[in-house]
Amino acid sequence: MLKSHFVSDITPELDGKEVTLAGWVHNVRDLGGKKFILLRDNSGIGQVVLEKGTEPFEIAKDITLESTLTVKGIVKADKRAPRGVEVHAKEIQILSTAKTPLPLDVSGKVNADIDTRLRERLLDLRRLEMESVIKIQSEAIKGFREYLYSQRFVEIFTPKIIATATEGGAQLFPVIYFGKEAFLAQSPQLYKELLAGAVERVFEIAPAWRAEESDTPFHLSEFLSADIEMAFADYNDVMNIVEDTIINMINKVKEKNVEELKILNYELPNIKKPIRRITYSDAIELLQKSGVKIKFGDDISTPELRTLNKELGEDLYFITDWPASARPFYTRRKQSNSELSESFDLIYRFVEIASGSSRNYRRETLEEELKLRGLNPVNFEFFLKWFDYGMPPHAGVGIGVQRLMIMFTGIQNVKEIALFPRDKKRLVP
Repeated sequence: MLKSHFVSDITPELDGKEVTLAGWVHNVRDLGGKKFILLRDNSGIGQVVLEKGTEPFEIAKDITLESTLTVKGIVKADKRAPRGVEVHAKEIQILSTAKTPLPLDVSGKVNADIDTRLRERLLDLRRLEMESVIKIQSEAIKGFREYLYSQRFVEIFTPKIIATATEGGAQLFPVIYFGKEAFLAQSPQLYKELLAGAVERVFEIAPAWRAEESDTPFHLSEFLSADIEMAFADYNDVMNIVEDTIINMINKVKEKNVEELKILNYELPNIKKPIRRITYSDAIELLQKSGVKIKFGDDISTPELRTLNKELGEDLYFITDWPASARPFYTRRKQSNSELSESFDLIYRFVEIASGSSRNYRRETLEEELKLRGLNPVNFEFFLKWFDYGMPPHAGVGIGVQRLMIMFTGIQNVKEIALFPRDKKRLVP
């Protein structure tokens, strides 16, 4: 039986029409003379009625939760039914029978801890809350793409097996590449810079890997990164693009994901332009006045960001002009020999969700910055050589998608947002 409709397509206006549905058994109520099956597909949950004495009733006698089936039947409007309509089954076919008992309650009546949910991940992803997260993320990413396309950006696809560290750090996953050591990419940074020198405005949404020891609700070993790079621009231009992109994403989700936001019982924050910008120096001074023991040059980590968030009273804000020594070699200084850089982090409450900067675009400057960080320019020749051929001034940003989705879903753990998370403890499923 071929599926003719999704559950959400079944409305009282179809009363008397024959339809075929397919999906998962979300719940079953047996009233003796009738069985009521709540059937779930990717559009929602609908009610199927099986009358005693009919073949469908006998076939479904021992049906289990989360089994998959197809149902052919007649639509009947009924105000008592979910959505005001139900389907009375004429034919039913059980496609796959689920084991019982289930290791996780998909209906959500019995709560499970996060370790159980991640271990039984497919069942967890069938929960309405997780389906909502998936759909919201899909719509938000669609909004990200659409806005950038409208601004003449080109989508790119860069290598994920690389010869050397992108940022010179130690947080790398080595792999054996035809007998040689290579690494999983920390980011598309160097390649997206080069491509900005070819087609001017580029973006990419792709996985990246960092072998971080941190085991917090905000860290993953494999994460989804949304990257933007634009030529003939500086970090102020990129912050403007980030503002517009995020606001477009929020508007898309508000329009398209009303039901999903209801299921999550979450209201999106009201973000308006301009998003507040505070310099690193001013942030340090504000924290010091708040009694935080911190000095210029220190990182502003989560505990300090919590305090800063309270002091600013803002959901979303940029911290700009970070110390150059705390930034990668490709980050441009505010002026020659300045200890400050043209850089920014975008913070949602107390979580860093994006980091960007103006880039160095002259070879001699890049070589100097590499040496200052104890790195050998020879190891970056594959990148540096192209700066001999007219590289333009450029700037860009990398956005952690799962962290950004905290703002879009209200879920406070990126391990829940990642479909199959990879961290220190998890390599399966």
